[in-house]
This record gives sequence, structure tokens and C-alpha cells, in this order.
Amino acid sequence: MAFRKAVKGTLIGGGAVAAAFGLSQLFEYRKNQPKWAQLAHVEAQGELKVPFKDALPTREEQLSTLKNTEEFDVLVVGGGATGSGCALDAITRNLKTALVERSDFSSGTSSRSTKLIHGGVRYLQKAIMKLDYEQYMMVKEALHERANLLEIAPHLSAPLPIMLPVYKWWQLPYYWAGIKMYDLVAGTYCLKSSYVLSKSKALELFPMLKKDKLVGAIVYYDGQHNDSRMNLAIALTAARHGAAIANYTEVMHLLKKADPKTGKETVCGARCRDVVTGHEFDVRAKCVINATGPFTDSLRKMDDQKTAKICQPSAGVHIVIPGYYSPDNMGLLDPATSDGRVIFFLPWEKMTIAGTTDTPTEVTAHPIPMEEDINFILSEVRNYLSPDVEVRRGDVLAAWSGIRPLVTDPNSKDTQSICRNHVVNISDSGLITIAGGKWTTYRSMAEETLDAAVKAHNLIAGPSRTVGLMLEGGKDWTPTLYIRLVQDYGLENEVAQHLAATYGGRAFEVAKMARVTGKRWPIVGKRLVSEFPYIESEVQYAIKEYACTAIDVIARRTRLGFLNVQAADEGLPRIVEIMGKELQWSEQKKKEELEAAKQFLYMEMGYKARSEQLSKTTISSLTLGEVQRYKKRFYKFDKDSKGFITTLDVQQVLEKLGIQIDENALHEILSEVDLNKNGQVELDEFLQLMTAVQRGQISDSRLAILMKTAEEGLDLRGPVSVDRSGGGV
Repeated sequence: MAFRKAVKGTLIGGGAVAAAFGLSQLFEYRKNQPKWAQLAHVEAQGELKVPFKDALPTREEQLSTLKNTEEFDVLVVGGGATGSGCALDAITRNLKTALVERSDFSSGTSSRSTKLIHGGVRYLQKAIMKLDYEQYMMVKEALHERANLLEIAPHLSAPLPIMLPVYKWWQLPYYWAGIKMYDLVAGTYCLKSSYVLSKSKALELFPMLKKDKLVGAIVYYDGQHNDSRMNLAIALTAARHGAAIANYTEVMHLLKKADPKTGKETVCGARCRDVVTGHEFDVRAKCVINATGPFTDSLRKMDDQKTAKICQPSAGVHIVIPGYYSPDNMGLLDPATSDGRVIFFLPWEKMTIAGTTDTPTEVTAHPIPMEEDINFILSEVRNYLSPDVEVRRGDVLAAWSGIRPLVTDPNSKDTQSICRNHVVNISDSGLITIAGGKWTTYRSMAEETLDAAVKAHNLIAGPSRTVGLMLEGGKDWTPTLYIRLVQDYGLENEVAQHLAATYGGRAFEVAKMARVTGKRWPIVGKRLVSEFPYIESEVQYAIKEYACTAIDVIARRTRLGFLNVQAADEGLPRIVEIMGKELQWSEQKKKEELEAAKQFLYMEMGYKARSEQLSKTTISSLTLGEVQRYKKRFYKFDKDSKGFITTLDVQQVLEKLGIQIDENALHEILSEVDLNKNGQVELDEFLQLMTAVQRGQISDSRLAILMKTAEEGLDLRGPVSVDRSGGGV
């Protein structure tokens, strides 16, 4: 009885506090929201000029503009979400704007996020528990930005329900009060109201959830998006409005000029290098904005070698596992892992994404997911899933690491304190630095940065106009747009849905470029790999979106490399072939692109960690009976007892069964297991493979499945009887 009263008191008390707090915030919002924000999208459509509405300038034309413009108002360095946001904010204030990025747009942190557009449930918890006003304001700002981002890019983003399973009775009112507070702080920007589920209803919606001790669950809503495509949409929108943007354009050093009266030096541009051609040129600007994320301190050092570092890099690893691990439209939040970190478990692009870790790291352009981080995530996932669901290491289809640019405020006396929010800093020479923050708040960070730049450099500009400003593809998108693609072009339903969700209103341009398949259906749209809806014309369109390398296509224009490294590896030759034709690459250049992309998959997308699972496996865990069984299977292919098998051996067995497989495909299948890369699979390598399969370290080996199927086929055939063979009398 006492326990029930305590729970009831917590529910009523927590709810009352949350309600009162939420109402106060609602009144505050209605009182303080500027009228221009409510009508921003009307102003954007009516007043802003779009010089490149129909066709974007080519990369060569953009570079020409950068080289030949006497002086820009603003030069943004960094093509991530924040840098692209700064460029869009600047150009829509009628400031002459340039942006340079030394790699590809969204090549760093902005493409390696948890794919959530969120206010931060855990930050709100800290704000309440520690009475931290800064944390609270960060959540409040993020919830406003969440609503805006869902509105301006509806094709790339959508609300996502996230379940918080509860395994102790006392946690139910505690979590309920916290989640309701999250809703109420959002006010009118609340996506959908959170709700409580009984145990049976929770299992109905999330059947793979662990049943033991489950009390119930709470479901709340946040947003989800395709992060690199969103980043690209921001950059392309800036380009359409007239910003000169160029990827693969590296800043070599900052340009400075001295005041003739005072002798004080101020930053006035940058010496840049086209990474593709090696050509160097100057870009002059009244104001330079440093939006380089984890590389913030590198550009600050170019300005002043003595300046203190402010970036505190932290690595976050995510993994992708098959879609059957989660429902199609329900995520999962583990609010307190074994070491206090938060783990998300989310459906994304018909797969399941799990992460993230939070580990101090060194700044690098090529972060690598570590095996211990992958295993930590898998271990935490096992804690929440039913024992019926075997969480195997071999089910990890891809893994990546992203570097969060946490910062310390250079103006703070306590230089050791890390600021979870963002920092806008102006150096003595006038370099504007925007650092820290989170994906969701990129727009408000950009607005604050441009406000500071306009004030510090006396630029003539109006207020920010990016609230409600539709991003690339968003204006003409509707939920049923994909139906027109199917009807007008004869695309597969899945492909049409993918194109509509990726390119929005621009999907028709991709469809027009699609080649006829020669089949009855689909009429157009040949896939790059069979199990994913990416089609060949997307590679051609990617070049129009400033893709310069095969990595740009598999990682950021499509998301194939982030979803399945083996599928990406399989599609690479065709991608390189198409790009080579469009960009007139030599055979040597094609070879270099293919190798670079394979190295990217191997090191940065988890292929290395996957391969090491096989190479480090020993056969000692196999029983004598298992060894004999696998040897028997091996020798069905190794007829001559050579001790190894080749593509020819496998082909001969398959031909007996009437199975036809392309020789190149067979070569790829064997190369996955060929550890010493000598063109053949030895018996020891095969036994290592079967051990790894048995342990769950490798789950989708094509060779293992192919040989098992072939063995079963041969056994079913059995010996041919005399009368059936034609030898009887």
C-alpha cells in the first residue's frame, strides 16, 4: 500500500510540476516568438531570388567564380552541416558568399551521426537534476530546430517513435515524468504526445524485446533523417541561391592585411588549392568563418600559432545490423548502459542502426571503428533483446566512427570545463569560429554566427531568413510523389519510394536519366546491387551534385557503404565505370578510384574489423566430428585432394546441379575467405570460416552457404541406378 501511494504521489507530483512548467514555457514562446519567424517561409518564397533554380553551376564554374570574384562578403571554411548552414544563412541575407571544403560535403562528422533530429532527452534530465539552465536552453533550442528541420526537408526526415522499456516498477513514473517534461518543453513544437504501454502492448509493437521482468514501456517521439543527404541539401540550396561552393578545395593558409594606420593584421581571405588538379588560387573576403568541426583548432592555429586549443574530440561508433532486429517504425532507447552511456537502437533505411559510444580520441580525417566498441554495442543490445534473438558479431554489416567536436569556451576562466553547447569566438584578427553544438541545431548556430560576423565586420545584411526556408527537393515533395514516378517512368515501387525519399521533387531528374532495362518490368532503372534500391542513374546525377570520387557516391550521395560494406564493394566496379565515362577518367584513374574506395570500406566502414574476425579465428573449438563433417564437405569440391579449391572446382560442382554463377561473382565469393590472397581457399581457411560461422562471428558468408547448399543437393541426388543410367539390359 505504501509503495502504491509513493508511485501515485510521484505520478501526480511529477505530472503537476511538468504541466506547470510546460504551460509557462508555452506562454513564454507565444509572447517572445518574432512575427517574422512565423511567416519566414512566405517571405522566403516571395522575396528571395534563386539564380540557379533550374540547373546548378558545375564544379568548374563554381571554382571559376571563387577565383575570379574580387572580394566576397563571407568565406566559410568547412562543408559540414554547420558550414553549409552558415553559407545558406549568409547568401539569403544577400551577402556575397563562398564556401570551401577540403574533402567532400558531409565527409566528416555530419555523415556519421546517429541519424536523429532530437532535443536531447538525457540533456533535459541533467538540466533538471543539476538545475543546469544552459543544458535546459540547449534542449529548448534543439526542439525548436527539430520542428523546423522536419518542415523544411520533409522528404529526408520524419518523426520516429522511440520506446523506452521499463524493467522496474519505480522507474515507470520517474521516466514518465521526465518524458512528459520533454513534450512540454517542446510546447507547440511537440511532434506527437508520448504515452505509456503495458507489457503486452510493448511486446506487440516490439516483439524482439526481452520479456523477463518487463513492466511496461514509454514511447516518445523524435525526428530521424538521412544525415549526409540533409547536409548536401543545405549546401545545394545555398548554391542555388548564388553561393559559390566547392568541395575538394583545401585552405593552405589564411590571407591577412595590415591596417595602414594601426598596423593591426586582419584576416581577409584564404589561399586555396583545388585537390583534384593541384591548382592554387586566392579567395578574398571581408569575413572568414571557421566551421571545420573537429579541425577547428587547425584553422585557429593558421590564424595564430599561440592560440589555445578549444576542441575536445570524442569518438562515437555506430553499427548497422539487419532490419529484422527492430520493427520497421519503432526505435529503442537504453537510457543507462553498463557504463552509464546511452545506446540507441533504431530502424534506418530498412536496416537497424545501433550506437553510440563516447570515447576520447585524437583528431583524424579517417576515424576507424574499433572492435572493442563494436562488441560493447552488441553486448548492450543483447541486454534488451529476447534470448530467442541471437545477436551475432557476424550480423554487423557496416560500422563507422564519427568524431564529436566538443569544445571548451576560450573566454571561460575554467578552461577544463567542456561545453556541450556551441561557441562562437572572434579572434583578434577577425576570424569567426563556430564550434561544438549538435546536428539538430546547425541552423540556429549558423544564424548566431552570421549575426556575430555582420556585427564584427560591419557587413550590410538583413536578419536571418532560414526558418521555414525549404531545402533542396523539399518544396515539390508529397508523400505520394513516388506513385507518379512508377506511373510516368516505369520504375520499381521500392526504387521510386527511395528516389522520392532521397531527392524529393528532384527525383524526376534522376528518373529521366535512368536507362531502359530491356525487361517487361521495371521499364527503367537498373540497380547497382540487387538488394538495395540504388540505380545507375544516381551515379550520373551524383556528379551534378558535385561528387568527384567513387567514395562520394557509396558514402554520401547513396548510403550503400554505410548500410552494407560487402554490397558496396560489389557495386564499386560499375560505379567507377559510370563515373569514368562521365568524367573521362583514364584506366589508371579508374584503378586508383577503385582501390581508394575499397580501402575506405576496409578501414572506415568496418570491413577490416569484419575480416579480422575470420583471420583471428582458430579451429580449436571444433569437435572432431565437426572437423570431419566440414572436411567431407570440402572434399566434395576438392575432387583431386589438392588441399585447396578454386573457382573452377566450385563451378564444376555447381554445373552438375544445374546452377549457373558468373565466374567473376565466384571469384568475389572465394576472395572473401582467401586470407593469404593466392587465388585459392585452403582446407585450413575453410575450417576457420566454418568455425567463425558457428561462433556467429561471420553470419552471411556466401561461400559457406553455397557449399552447404551444394552438398545437400549432391546428397539428395545420390547414386544413379543402373536402369536409369541406360546401362541395364
